[in-house]
Amino acid sequence: MTSPHIPLQAYQRLLNIARDLGATLDLDRLLDHIVHVAAELSNASAASILLYDPQRKILRFQTATNLSDTLQKGTEVPLENSIAGQALKRRVPIRRQEAQKDPNHYRHLDEVTHTQTKALIAIPLIAQEQPIGVLEAINKRDGSMFTDVDEEILTVLGAQAAVAIQNSRLFQQSDLISELVHEIRTPLGAILAGAQLLRLPHLPVEERLHTIDAIEHEARHLNELTTAFLDLARLESGRARFKRTQFDFVALTNEVMQLFSSKAAERDIVIAADVPPDLPPLYADRGKIRQVLINLVSNAIKYNKPGGQIRIAARHEPHALVFSVSDTGAGIPPEHQKHLFQKFYRVPGSSKKAAGTGLGLHICKRIVEAHDGSILVESKVGKGTTFTVTLPQK
Repeated sequence: MTSPHIPLQAYQRLLNIARDLGATLDLDRLLDHIVHVAAELSNASAASILLYDPQRKILRFQTATNLSDTLQKGTEVPLENSIAGQALKRRVPIRRQEAQKDPNHYRHLDEVTHTQTKALIAIPLIAQEQPIGVLEAINKRDGSMFTDVDEEILTVLGAQAAVAIQNSRLFQQSDLISELVHEIRTPLGAILAGAQLLRLPHLPVEERLHTIDAIEHEARHLNELTTAFLDLARLESGRARFKRTQFDFVALTNEVMQLFSSKAAERDIVIAADVPPDLPPLYADRGKIRQVLINLVSNAIKYNKPGGQIRIAARHEPHALVFSVSDTGAGIPPEHQKHLFQKFYRVPGSSKKAAGTGLGLHICKRIVEAHDGSILVESKVGKGTTFTVTLPQK
């Protein structure tokens, strides 16, 4: 039955949105869709979703129609001293026509975004009695105040959004768990087989040492796999924290080259850098970009030929920094290149050359895209491979 407060046109829009949300399991796409619909239906100048972190008991901006250099994904908002936090704690919508006068208004956000929050609605997102987060809308585009109808529309949307977010998370968790179980079976099987061999009383010393090496190798692979899974789970659940700062990409390049100097020397591989010393500072999450660069250089060593070369290059373009990692390895056939960034995908035969989780490039892609950037691959069989990362700079 139609609510007496919601106009028929808005009610029909909510029905269509419910179908859209139910069909979307990608969390980032889902949240982006919700905030744009919230702004549209309430005629707000901006809308955002803050997800609740139950471990630290804080809220974090996950997406917003006005995300920028200052209001970033992962920006923290306390439960105390914030209207959003109070809405979640009390589990009721809060509407303020003059948010600045509310003692719980979190003024820090106005300071960093250089925006004055006047009117505000905060809708708690609750699913199966569990706190999910908060849907917020601020400042009507026409300068008027939010109405009872706006609040009711956003409350209905918030209820739909909470269930959709929870379903997306459950799907991703179950998907990840089943994939993890599948992937760990092989190394676990090898470890168990090795342990049984070591129980044989007359096992030759040489075979015993070989088995110990094999167990150690598989244990390291398990460690890499679980670490990669934790990184991926944080990225896909929206709990990964991004702290953007200005830093020197030249220094980061030198740091990564030094990190791999011994491993490269073992295979007689030369790592060279073509990075201008006057490159402008990069504004990004240094730790996450370091993780991307480390993964690309590590792969370039793993799949290179003995005596090969690796080149790290960077350049500044209008509103972007572009860096690349090139190797002189065997190259990747065209039919496999389009699958490289998929979870667990490994080029057939590559496992014989080097161990890997099949998650590294997928994680790199998620990190780069969280910076609104892109990562591309170019490769020629017998010539080598180049990965290029473009990071927009405002």
